[in-house]
Amino acid sequence: MTERTSGSPRTGSGGGFWAQATADPERTILVAPDGEEWSAGRLHAAVNQLVHGLRAAGLEQGDAFAVVLPNGVELFTAHLAASQAGLYLVPVNHHLVGPEIAWIVADSGARVLIAHERFADAAAAAADEAKLPESHRYAVGEVDGFRPYAELLDGQPASVPVDRSLGWVMNYTSGTTGKPRGIRRPLSGKLPEETNLGGFLGFFGIKPFDGNVHLVCSPLYHTAVLQFASAALHIGHPLVLMDKWTPEEMLRLIEAHGCTHTHMVPTQFHRLLALPDEVKERYDVTSMRHAIHGAAPCPDHVKRAMIDWWGSCVEEYYAASEGGGAFATAEDWLKKPGTVGKAWPISELAVFDDDGNRLPPGELGTVYLKMSTGGFSYHKDAAKTRSNRIGDFFTVGDLGILDEDGYLFLRDRKIDMIISGGVNIYPAEIEAALLTHPAVADAAAFGIPHADWGEQVKAVVEPAEGHRADDALAADILAHCERVLAGYKRPRSVDFIAAMPRDPNGKLYKRRLREPYWEGHERAL
Repeated sequence: MTERTSGSPRTGSGGGFWAQATADPERTILVAPDGEEWSAGRLHAAVNQLVHGLRAAGLEQGDAFAVVLPNGVELFTAHLAASQAGLYLVPVNHHLVGPEIAWIVADSGARVLIAHERFADAAAAAADEAKLPESHRYAVGEVDGFRPYAELLDGQPASVPVDRSLGWVMNYTSGTTGKPRGIRRPLSGKLPEETNLGGFLGFFGIKPFDGNVHLVCSPLYHTAVLQFASAALHIGHPLVLMDKWTPEEMLRLIEAHGCTHTHMVPTQFHRLLALPDEVKERYDVTSMRHAIHGAAPCPDHVKRAMIDWWGSCVEEYYAASEGGGAFATAEDWLKKPGTVGKAWPISELAVFDDDGNRLPPGELGTVYLKMSTGGFSYHKDAAKTRSNRIGDFFTVGDLGILDEDGYLFLRDRKIDMIISGGVNIYPAEIEAALLTHPAVADAAAFGIPHADWGEQVKAVVEPAEGHRADDALAADILAHCERVLAGYKRPRSVDFIAAMPRDPNGKLYKRRLREPYWEGHERAL
């Protein structure tokens, strides 16, 4: 990036990206994964051209279009186009296979699909299965049966389109516990400039402009990653995009661009900490003000090690694609280890029992959230929309405790809880213990069938580099668990896996690990 500052405060943050692009079109607003710099004016022109192109393809306000794209300019162009044309953008996890993508394309009602040639096979299979006309398939690069993406923009004016209104992102739940469902929010009909699209970053103490530079180090199809990045853009922060994350490259980019904030997941912490000390010491990361993590539980020893290394910029939030949430500064966490924080100003947290009774502080139950910014529904699934609600509160099935000061402590997902001999066991605690073993790169714990106890604890481990997955290592891991876990929590056996099935945002597809053990059996949960 040519400058480390994020622009002059004279442009202000009101009106978001569009006002900034008009006021200062030459300002660098985005650095692509290949290092190419994009000015605000250039990106604005591409966004306007895409709106005109989508409208020429027949899309109207309230319609949806889907993208299967890596982190790059095209994905941000699509997001900003939807945001000002009253459209729903459906970002698809590009690690999915054809039938899974087809489900999302068809279920969302997407009228156009834009895909990258890197995902050609899956995208083409999805478009065929979803019966999307070839005239409405576009490819960045070459994909058989797809028109070039450039055709959507070529010949279209760069002028601001008429009839602008705020669109939205329609994310699909991760599918870690079942078929993905679209999270659909009603469109307001307002002009995009009438909504403070970057305001929620204020919950984390992140200010407009102020020399901030946002690093995108996870896939933008993930709800939080795109929300954090787009909010940063709208309040005047240049974006530095990573395509394929590696720990040392992240450190290099932080130093090279003076990055000040980013959204991370605990898996990235774990891999950063595994770097040799000489590599860690090679890069200056003191520009970081907010390394905000979420999406998965963070073991205490990992969190402490990151705070020791990066300092008070290591912060945590709790939210879901459906909404949020809670926030904890490093100081909050050190004062109350394990907390994911207190409620955002626009949220309320509550814990309910299985009968729908609100529980007092200190009692374990299902965590519910309430947002003051409007509701949502699961697309084409009224039953699921109803089933996860108590009044205006909703839940995604997490178990937790609120203390007397309003700090939330998560225990696990209800569906992942192990019940052995009538005792509730929480896998997250076991997984955190497993990760303290030097030979464990990643770990999962879950219940498998047992004739007498109902379930017993199984551990699945991804060995760290240089460690052999054999009986001796399994025995050593079990002995380690005997030293750090109560008897009823200890895994009874260890299996090994070459690579844990996580999405790039750190979410573990535990169902894929657990299901083979339950073939022919029925879980109580």
